[in-house]
Amino acid sequence: MGLTRNILGSTGIKVTELCFGALPMGPLQKNMPFDAQVEVVAAALAAGINFIDTAQMYRTYPAVREGIHVAKAHGAKAHGAATFWSTSTRPVITGKSAVADYDGMAAAVDDALGQMDLDYVDVFLLHAPRIGPEVFEVRAGALRCLADRKKQGLIKATGLSTHDTRVVRLAAGRDDLDVVFPLVNKAGMGVLGGKLADMLAAIEECAAAGKGVYLMKVLAGGNLVDDYAAAVDFARGVKGHHSIAIGMVSPAEVAFNVDYFSRPVRTAGAALGTGAGIVTGDGGVGGEGGEGGLGSGGAGGTSSLAAPNMRIWNKRFQVFADLCKGCGACEGACPNGAITVRESTGRALIDDARCLTCGYCTSACPEFAIRVV
Repeated sequence: MGLTRNILGSTGIKVTELCFGALPMGPLQKNMPFDAQVEVVAAALAAGINFIDTAQMYRTYPAVREGIHVAKAHGAKAHGAATFWSTSTRPVITGKSAVADYDGMAAAVDDALGQMDLDYVDVFLLHAPRIGPEVFEVRAGALRCLADRKKQGLIKATGLSTHDTRVVRLAAGRDDLDVVFPLVNKAGMGVLGGKLADMLAAIEECAAAGKGVYLMKVLAGGNLVDDYAAAVDFARGVKGHHSIAIGMVSPAEVAFNVDYFSRPVRTAGAALGTGAGIVTGDGGVGGEGGEGGLGSGGAGGTSSLAAPNMRIWNKRFQVFADLCKGCGACEGACPNGAITVRESTGRALIDDARCLTCGYCTSACPEFAIRVV
């Protein structure tokens, strides 16, 4: 069947329903060798994905650039036989930056253009996951810069990423935003400024206003990976969305996700079979799929692919007490309130139940005291 392609709101930009998320492969999370990062980006393009989400903070721009070059050199093909990406076109790329002022955002756009060897960035977002409605005031300079760069042709569409329902709702009424990248998952984990129902309603408002909408954290930073089918089917059923970003760290994960997203939504869950599960980091697999398999049965039939080892989604972050100075920088960087500096110890503590495993805390820590374990 192949991946569905949708127009990103009123932008005229056509994207695949499955977006390649570049965060997990980079230094904030798995910190894969550069060649391995390039390989997975090229595999995503070869499999038919035409949409890549990255950011200045992720430090994956160079791998995206080289992955595109590799795919171009090898004449990347779409999933199946039809040519989707060729030397005359390139994937849709989203860049992001958390800087607040005009000059800083100008430098961030230039950084994206230079590091990815681009004449323009398709979508550039304010990277503001935790900031509430005040974002439009505190990032006013950055927003003006994005508008100017759009007029200059260096950006095709502007927008913002957010976990806050109120920000998503306000974005629907703003002429200076074309695209919104909100957090949503079936558990409502990480949603700020309201409940899951509020986020779903806000997303619908954005779509009705002509905004492009693509979704993040549909697996809740890996917390829902054992319920992959239900979590992804829920996201695919969100009214008003055009694409879904999922982080991938191996060609096997790319192939698995492309295979799953290539199925109709109504049968995608059934394709995993009764009780099937995703292989966990310790090599075990839930359900009846056998060793690395996806199980049998279900109205949608069986998948032709084995579930890859999703070790990256079984990670957790830990504060090393002997390195932590208790400065609180990580506490401020966490978008879900999962980190607190305890008065009794003067050290930061991560609540695993609230952690989205986004890795933002690792880049905020000046002591490199937070590590993936």
